[in-house]
Amino acid sequence: MPRRSKILSGTLITGALLLTSLGLGGVALSAGVPAPGAGAAAAFASVHSGHTMAVSTTSSPEDPDGDGYIPANPPVTGVTPSTQDPPHRYFHEFQANCSVTHTAPDDPIVYPRQPGRSHDHTFMGNTTTNANSTTASLDAGGTTCKAPGDRSGYWMPTLFDGDRPVLPVGPQTIYYKTGVTDYTSVRPFPRGLRFVVGDPAQSADAFRHHPGFVEGWECGDSYFNTEFPATCPDRADVQVNIRFQAPSCWDGKYLDTPDHKSHMAYPVVRPGTNDNVCPADHPVALPMIEFKMAFPVNGDMSRVRLASGPGHSFHYDFFNAWDDATLRALVGHCVVGGLQCDARGYDQTHPEAGAALDQNYRLP
Repeated sequence: MPRRSKILSGTLITGALLLTSLGLGGVALSAGVPAPGAGAAAAFASVHSGHTMAVSTTSSPEDPDGDGYIPANPPVTGVTPSTQDPPHRYFHEFQANCSVTHTAPDDPIVYPRQPGRSHDHTFMGNTTTNANSTTASLDAGGTTCKAPGDRSGYWMPTLFDGDRPVLPVGPQTIYYKTGVTDYTSVRPFPRGLRFVVGDPAQSADAFRHHPGFVEGWECGDSYFNTEFPATCPDRADVQVNIRFQAPSCWDGKYLDTPDHKSHMAYPVVRPGTNDNVCPADHPVALPMIEFKMAFPVNGDMSRVRLASGPGHSFHYDFFNAWDDATLRALVGHCVVGGLQCDARGYDQTHPEAGAALDQNYRLP
């Protein structure tokens, strides 16, 4: 398949200016907490589609020529966005419950094979995710997800309270939903698909109006915040939370692109209807991932920040390494089947439907 030309244009920003713009200038991180590396400035060295995002130009086993395009093999062709309106179901989802594995200044999507070049990330799911991760290495790794078949890598910028990293405790909720009205048209992710959701350089206004924005930062009775609330109720049952949705329409051609976004798109409203459909240039409906993260911090929030900067710099990454048969069973049973499933693929309000996985979260 012919590849598109590389995107290398943009405006370079010095590391000092970048750290200042992210609210990190003059911050002394404690020992053992990785500081943003020189690559943090490089992350904003190329402008693409109105967003500032790193362009990968380093070769890897999956991208030998280093142009940032990883073709799907095989590509998905002959698909048009579905305009069908199946029977209404309020839910069509399942959960991937995955715990934190580690933190590191790595990003195998934005900075493949460049350890230490990223701002610090909190990793969930695959226990081996690092700068050198590939589809094959993730497939050989372990996982903290309840379903052993989910060896995907999930990561986001580490949250700090002053110099102290604050890590989510226990299995976090990662929803797999439908983003389109025709939930029966949703198909599993292709193996090796990867993308970035959001942008660390986005403005507060862009974050608030991002198509993936759900409720912003929230705690107690405070909702829809683009920044961390000044205070949160100082109670053991209160944590700061965020929910953010990923694009769910795929071009069918590439597993990754230089900006790590343009092979994916959000659904659009079909003219004259209230139906959500995939756009014509991204016709393949995939599951819509929604991060629902809870961080155990409350009280005075004045020192809370992300490794990428202020609250509105929140973003996250996904690298698919599901076992194909397991993901296919969950998508078919729960999303296409119009159920509200847990990580086993079981809907307690519809016990007659059974579960996609057994008691050990494996295929029966």
